[in-house]
Amino acid sequence: MGAVYFYHLTQRPLEAALPLLLDRSLAQGWRVVVRGATPRRIEMLDRQLWLGAEDGFLPHGVAGGPHDADQPVLLTLETDVPNRAACLMGIEGAAIAADEVGAFERTCILFDGGDGDALARARDQWRDLTRAGCKAVYWSEETGAWQKKAES
Repeated sequence: MGAVYFYHLTQRPLEAALPLLLDRSLAQGWRVVVRGATPRRIEMLDRQLWLGAEDGFLPHGVAGGPHDADQPVLLTLETDVPNRAACLMGIEGAAIAADEVGAFERTCILFDGGDGDALARARDQWRDLTRAGCKAVYWSEETGAWQKKAES
């Protein structure tokens, strides 16, 4: 069974952290699917990724288009993965099942450390996924750099 990496966002918002993690994933040669929980967040991330760094942008698409299978990064609310992603990133507490973790090279759960509901949801996900046999790794950026704080 695969591993799930929990990213506790404390120094920067999702809009700043996600592009960095997407860049790293693409540099590994992975396609990525980003699973959200609300259409509003997916639309906002779509705009953010198109208007990203001045020296480039992150190639991506929103699920439901004619070229989903070709997207290096696909933003979605659904569980299907038409772009054959090697990495699944869950945001907003989007549901991730234990059997999905083993289907990807890497599964990531990003959560806002300033949001009590997001913290509670991430704790529930950690508990549920580790009980189901998934290896879990917890990363925090509280010092400004990512540090591994725990693993199961």
